[in-house]
Amino acid sequence: MRRVNVPLGQRSYSILIGPGLLSRLGAHCRKLGLGRRCAIITDANVAVRFAKTAAGSLQEAGFEPVLIVVPAGERAKSLKSVALCFDQLAAHRLERGSFLVALGGGVVGDLAGFVAATYLRGIDFVQVPTTLLAQVDSSVGGKVGVNLPAGKNLVGAFHQPRLVLCDLAALRTLPRREFRAGLAEVIKYGVICDAGLFRRLERDLGKLLAQDPKTLASVVARCCEIKAEVVRRDERDGGTRAILNFGHTIGHAIENSAGYGRYLHGEAISLGQIGAAALSQELLGMPSADAVRIGKLLAATGLPNRIRLTPKQRRSLLSAMRLDKKVSAGKVKFVLAERIGAVRWGQTVPEQSVERALDKIAR
Repeated sequence: MRRVNVPLGQRSYSILIGPGLLSRLGAHCRKLGLGRRCAIITDANVAVRFAKTAAGSLQEAGFEPVLIVVPAGERAKSLKSVALCFDQLAAHRLERGSFLVALGGGVVGDLAGFVAATYLRGIDFVQVPTTLLAQVDSSVGGKVGVNLPAGKNLVGAFHQPRLVLCDLAALRTLPRREFRAGLAEVIKYGVICDAGLFRRLERDLGKLLAQDPKTLASVVARCCEIKAEVVRRDERDGGTRAILNFGHTIGHAIENSAGYGRYLHGEAISLGQIGAAALSQELLGMPSADAVRIGKLLAATGLPNRIRLTPKQRRSLLSAMRLDKKVSAGKVKFVLAERIGAVRWGQTVPEQSVERALDKIAR
């Protein structure tokens, strides 16, 4: 088992990474001194595979878990689902000393974390991410929230988990498309601050796609280390944490304008990174060779690099960008790369440049 620490003073916690950890969930929660009563929030797909193991582990450790199941997919990340969870927590009389377990992918983690942040003005929660994307990114850092029809993650909070438990064995149950989607965030870490990681991904992509245990554990741990360091420096997203959004301005707009569910998050972020690389070439002088490498690695992973956009869809996409959380004084802010391994955040980009970037991914 590998351990990565997220050093945030009294809010510090550990990320545990390894195979077979789900069966030890209860023992790890007991070490934290969490309250006896708890709820597992999961989705309909994950519940079938992992809810019994998670609940059994908690019961063996002396906890009293209840199960709350929400629909699978991005549409569950809504205020309607939050209300459903609130009602069930109240019906089961969970108290301020109780805690939640977020068992699932990024949607469940964001939803359950937001519920934990707001129920009884905040209770403890534990992240148990079951997708690659959630293990390397969304489960770490305490940003939780839900979507509105107007945009992604427009309602949320900062609420750090007490523990993140990444069971690598869970990734073997993922559909191939889901696993590949998670690699978009892995590639992003190489682009934003670790050229060595990017080179390793180019070299060892075959092993990673085959889920070679040592390669997978090492790459997941490295991504968590990068995320932990960024969060340590800027927990509440006031500055440098923005570098984690490379490719996300366009990516989130694609998710929103295309309708949640048509593209997986990682697929949209793949398209967003290609667009961001084009902007980086134009505005920061990123070497064209680096832009080519980014595109090649994403394509080799099997992620999309083109999207069909009608004129109406393009207008909708641009409109969605203007509602992004990173908009300031009416200006859309981008994270752009000087080169692989070094980025700048808070970059204002002319709309004409955005249009040219969209030409790079449109077909």
